[in-house]
Amino acid sequence: MNFDKSTNSTAPYLVLAALSAVFMGTIGTIAVYANLSSETVTFFRLFLGGLIMLGYLAIDKKLAFLNCWPSWQVIINGGLLAGFIVFYIQAMSYTSMVNAIMTIYLAPVVASISAHFLFSERLNTQSVGLILLALLGFAMMMEFKLEFGTGSEDALGMLYAVLAMVCYSGFILINRSIPAHVHVFTRSWYQLMVGAACMLPFMLAQNESIALTQWAWLAIAGLIPGFLAILFAVIALRELPSATFGTLSYLEPITVVSLAWLLFGQALSPLQLAGCMVIMASGVMQAIATQKPQSKPIEAS
Repeated sequence: MNFDKSTNSTAPYLVLAALSAVFMGTIGTIAVYANLSSETVTFFRLFLGGLIMLGYLAIDKKLAFLNCWPSWQVIINGGLLAGFIVFYIQAMSYTSMVNAIMTIYLAPVVASISAHFLFSERLNTQSVGLILLALLGFAMMMEFKLEFGTGSEDALGMLYAVLAMVCYSGFILINRSIPAHVHVFTRSWYQLMVGAACMLPFMLAQNESIALTQWAWLAIAGLIPGFLAILFAVIALRELPSATFGTLSYLEPITVVSLAWLLFGQALSPLQLAGCMVIMASGVMQAIATQKPQSKPIEAS
């Protein structure tokens, strides 16, 4: 893989952002077939993803990229990656999946708004409109339902969901602030391994025995939503504005819903199908807007 920053086209990075979101969305299906705890699947997703990247770099004779300090931003992002997963798991233990997902997927919007102030990635009227359109589509996918049960468990679950959303927002933002000299392979590998280290005690606490077929699914988790998804996200975030990446990230819940329909017979309602189409339309329009060449300033004669 050769990622040349000299090109002016953002098309390859838009494709990588979209693929990252789709690959991220496969982890739920893989976890179902693996039939192991979320902590175990998450650890091996990150750890095996790091091992796969290590093997790739060894074959390509690029291990030297790892022989450096990756920057404190990369280390923090590894922790945020693990925190996002842990808090997401905890949120679903106390509140409904709809509540958890609806809250967590406010992260791209939060990141886009934060980048407006932190990185001078100014949101114009079109960007704001496309963000709102993506949110509308996502609300349609959730059928505009946000239900709370009785007692304090829902409140605790929503607190965990908010913490997961904050971690996800931070992951997007900090990837935008990593020093340019830190190579994408360096960023990706250290984030995977730091995240795995954070998940290790949670995985060991499960004390699970793993069968041969389950190891096969864990290997797939390490390759697709682990190695490829994280690498593509890091590359895309290096080049794309947070608003663009955030909009395209809504392909992840579409992937989750589509796989649930195709593999597990969980049919979509007409409103949910319309929501998927709205989100995809928003992503396509955002991609087209990003591709538009900027007009050159008029020089004074």
